[in-house]
Amino acid sequence: MVNTQSPVGRLPLIAGNWKLNLDHLQAIAFVQKLAWSLKDASHSYSDVEVAIFPPFTDLRSVQTLVSADKLELAYGAQDVSAHDSGAYTGEISGAFLAKLDCAYVIIGHSERRTLHNETDEVVATKVSAALKHGLVPVLCVGETAEDLEKFGPSAVPVAQLKAALAGVPATANIVVAYEPVWAIGSGKAATPEQAEAVCAALRAELNTTLGADAAAATRILYGGSVKAANIASFMREPNVDGALVGGASLDLDEFSAIVRYKKHVGV
Repeated sequence: MVNTQSPVGRLPLIAGNWKLNLDHLQAIAFVQKLAWSLKDASHSYSDVEVAIFPPFTDLRSVQTLVSADKLELAYGAQDVSAHDSGAYTGEISGAFLAKLDCAYVIIGHSERRTLHNETDEVVATKVSAALKHGLVPVLCVGETAEDLEKFGPSAVPVAQLKAALAGVPATANIVVAYEPVWAIGSGKAATPEQAEAVCAALRAELNTTLGADAAAATRILYGGSVKAANIASFMREPNVDGALVGGASLDLDEFSAIVRYKKHVGV
């Protein structure tokens, strides 16, 4: 279940994108270990929401495990089709994901934009499709190193956000993830100050497009070489509400430590 957000207190979200890793049996083992690892006094689900994004073939197994063991873990898909049904070989509709009790779906990840040529228009249709079926889009925006040099910080992510929100009602429940493409998998994260500047610009765009209440309530995540050693510094920033974690989400100890970021230093 997705936790309720409020303008005065956005619940931090730590999201683990597994990408093309772990089959359904490995997923079961990992989720069991993760739930056990977080089941202690140093973590409270009322303080931090944890979500995982396994491959499509793992979702039914994850649903069964989370439901049977009443785990306080949210989960979602890594992509969604713009179509509900029909002759679209290989596509997975929002209706299918809703039947699996997915809370979230990642949309517009840089790998989808680059490897599958997803345009801003495609991303916008997928956001609408997700919302239609009660899924919370985790909308990814970000710039390449070339974009950064050519347009400066925040210009491309803000433009991507604006395009994706076309037709989205102000009451929509969305999450925005800023992922500088130049930082993903590079081991070189943006500085907390860089992340905050872009996240603040994204919140300003939310305010312009959806209104002040939506801007105040919407969680904005940072993604790009996030690890236990740097997560607390990002979470100190007022406009960073969590993290979209890639490779580190496959390391049980590392991901658990990221979730427990409040334990590292006072945040």
